[in-house]
Amino acid sequence: MLRLKLPTDPRWVNIVETNIGEILSDHAWCEQKAATNAINLIINNSEKEDLVTAMLEISKEELEHFQMVHDIIKERGLTFERERKDDYVNELAKYMKQSSDGSRESGLIERLLFAAMIEARSCERFKVLSENIKDEKLSKFYRELMESEASHYTTFINFARKYAETIDVEKRWAEWLEYEATVIARYGNKETVHG
Repeated sequence: MLRLKLPTDPRWVNIVETNIGEILSDHAWCEQKAATNAINLIINNSEKEDLVTAMLEISKEELEHFQMVHDIIKERGLTFERERKDDYVNELAKYMKQSSDGSRESGLIERLLFAAMIEARSCERFKVLSENIKDEKLSKFYRELMESEASHYTTFINFARKYAETIDVEKRWAEWLEYEATVIARYGNKETVHG
C-alpha cells in the first residue's frame, strides 16, 4: 500500500531498544510537528472546506498522540528531551521547496505529498517497531499508531489527487518515492523515528 522503495532493516529496533527514552522524546516531537503541519495547511488553504475539516481532525489526532507519548515518558520516569533536528524531514522539506514551481497549486500539492511521505515512512517504522520490539506495551502502542498513520497518509494523497489541476500526482508521487529511497538509505542507525 505504501509503495516505499526501501524497507527499514528490523535490526534498527535493536538500536532503538538501547535508548527507549530517546525514541519516545523524538516520537513526541514528530507528533507535535505533524499537528503543526496540518494547522499550516489550514492557514494556507482556508477556502478549501473539506481540507480544513480533515486537517482539523488530523491536528487533533496528532496532538492526542503527542499526549499519549508524553504520558508514556512520564509513566516510565523518563525525561522529555528537548527537540532535536530531524535531518530526514529537513531533507524532504528541502526537496518539497525545490520541487514547487511557485504556484499555489504546486505549493499545495508538494506540501500534501511531503506530509504523505512522512506519514508513510512513520507508518512503516511503527510497523517494524510493533513487530520487533521486546516491550509488549510499546509493541501494542506502535501497532495502534501504525493504523492511524496509514489513514493520514491516505488522506494526504487523496487531497493531492483532488486538488491537482495541472499536476500529474501519480508521476510526482513516484518521484517522491524515488527521492525518499535515496534519503532513507542514509538513516536507520539512530534511536529516533526517522534516524
